[in-house]
Amino acid sequence: MVSDPLGPLRKLVQSGTRTSGRLLALVAAGSMVCAVSFLLLSAGRSDTDRAKERPSLLELLDDVGRTTEGASETLPKESPPEAPRALAWTSPLARQCSGIDQAIQKRLKTKKARLASLRQSIAIDKSNYGKRYRRDPWKRPLDPSPRVVILHETVFSMNSAINTFQTHHPRDEDQVSYHTLIGLNGQIVDLVSPIDRAFGAGYSAFLGEWAATNPKFKGSVNNFALHLSLETPEDGQNDRSKHSGYTAAQYDALALVLDQWIQNYGFSPAAITTHEHVDLGGERSDPRSFNWSELQKRLAALGLLCSS
Repeated sequence: MVSDPLGPLRKLVQSGTRTSGRLLALVAAGSMVCAVSFLLLSAGRSDTDRAKERPSLLELLDDVGRTTEGASETLPKESPPEAPRALAWTSPLARQCSGIDQAIQKRLKTKKARLASLRQSIAIDKSNYGKRYRRDPWKRPLDPSPRVVILHETVFSMNSAINTFQTHHPRDEDQVSYHTLIGLNGQIVDLVSPIDRAFGAGYSAFLGEWAATNPKFKGSVNNFALHLSLETPEDGQNDRSKHSGYTAAQYDALALVLDQWIQNYGFSPAAITTHEHVDLGGERSDPRSFNWSELQKRLAALGLLCSS
């Protein structure tokens, strides 16, 4: 059985009622001099001031919990997996400083000004996401900085995807999420904070890089990736290789989310890729029917493709 480092404090909390009588007896038997001194020192100080100086029990439990973080653990018996062979990625996005679509630029400028009001945050089950790791199970350092965007599609409706993410999944292989979903009408739904790790890709790598965070599984890009999924149109809810594609409103919203992520984390638009490309199992083909030229026009309109 794993020992509980918080056990003594928890027992103290649980036994508080039983010990209160004994504590009162000890106080009553204390020295009158100490009591008078305490009252004099306390004079003129408010209850609020004294409360600020006295940590709550929850804070004490928190402190003890923090001291146990990073405690030495037995290294896994399994050997670390070797990094996969790097697959070349040539971004379909090209440098563009001129030929900007003025109508798109004007529309995106208007939407960008009210982007916060266009976004909605929905909480999902905690089993479907986690913290980014700074060390792997073998205590080797990991860089958790978001530096690649993986594009996905929901395959089914957006509501169906959200219901899946809000469902508790105790088994690792069932856990799944994206950071952000974009509906057919351009609705932006944020599900996992970018500072956290969404479970968007399993056995995966980008340019030969992955992070193995569980010794039971091979590595994935999740520890340094941002995952964004587009709602699939109704005619794409099948096993066909193509469907009718995504809406103009979806491409607008996609460009605005990417713009914010690029500004916040400083990666290149060339690091925007697909689930199909990073999947090492050869089972993923999403996002099907994605139109890179539509994204090109919008990112150019936002001034993101004019760097040397």
